[in-house]
Amino acid sequence: MKARCGFTDPLDCFPLDAELPVRIALLGPIAWRTPPRSYGPWELVVSTLAEGLVRRGVDVTLFATLDSQTSAELDGVCPRPYNEDPELDGRVWEALHAGHCLSRSGDFDIVHNHLDWLPLAMSHLCRARMLTTIHGFGDRRIMPAYRRSASAFVSVSDADRTSELDYVATVHHGIEMSQWPFEGVPGDALVIFGRMHPDKAIADAIEIARRVDRPLIICGPVQDHQYFADRVAPHVDGERVRYLGNVGGDERRRVLSQAAALLHPLGFDEPFGLSVIEAMACGTPVVAYRRGALPETVDDGVTGILVNGIDAAVAAVPAALALDRARVAAVARQRFSADRMVEKYLDVYKGLLATNQMA
Repeated sequence: MKARCGFTDPLDCFPLDAELPVRIALLGPIAWRTPPRSYGPWELVVSTLAEGLVRRGVDVTLFATLDSQTSAELDGVCPRPYNEDPELDGRVWEALHAGHCLSRSGDFDIVHNHLDWLPLAMSHLCRARMLTTIHGFGDRRIMPAYRRSASAFVSVSDADRTSELDYVATVHHGIEMSQWPFEGVPGDALVIFGRMHPDKAIADAIEIARRVDRPLIICGPVQDHQYFADRVAPHVDGERVRYLGNVGGDERRRVLSQAAALLHPLGFDEPFGLSVIEAMACGTPVVAYRRGALPETVDDGVTGILVNGIDAAVAAVPAALALDRARVAAVARQRFSADRMVEKYLDVYKGLLATNQMA
């Protein structure tokens, strides 16, 4: 049986110019700080959404680690990210974190869950309307929590939808464009951002860069230590292949903006790729495998080249480097701004509140 959310299109339920007093609880993840110091894509999206909503005068409470930085009201119980402190058990603190938010749910109109499946197991205890942004299904065994929940769902790409659920909308991620400088004259190096894991196909990027005779810069946390030791580390020489570690902030912006192109091979169907839209916002074209959300985020032949496999990627690099970087940036900035993401979520919120009024 499909989980029902009550309506199909929020725009059919509530006019865009209508005003409603909205109190939003953003239930964020606590693996990393919000916003993250370096890696932490879910935390970055939640931070961007919180800041955008506050700028529009929305009453927002962000449930995140207590060292988080936000213009919203900050609440929570976890003192710092559990990925940064081995003394913190993530399972325990996520349960405490979700429980604390739901204990306050009566203070809000909508609890917007970005914490994956755990709050869904408690969703029938929520005293506000729950909305869940599904950032990806890490394991299909979590699906019973989704099917049995009392939550509406948003997908981050059409590619990541499952026929087992109904969705109120697809909302692509957005980024603060002012943070991503356009660079019309890049360096020679190719770059790849991602976890050191087979899912991110770092070894494929190394082979692609070798065959096109370009230096490669690798950035991202080590998640699969065996994969890193066997497939990545032996090629890192500090010259042709450089590993910079878990890069964030100004260094991430510098690396992405100065890259000749971003390589984005994949070993799985990725729900969304933030580094892809960050690179394109800087004018950096993308050579990516045609998997997951990539056909939705990369305009093939305009902002990058979509391919199937290493051989095709090698052949596509010269074409990607010839793309107009100013046009790459302009298209990305029009499609993936934080403002566009925030407006779409406001439409969803209005639709959810409208269905509550009509019930």
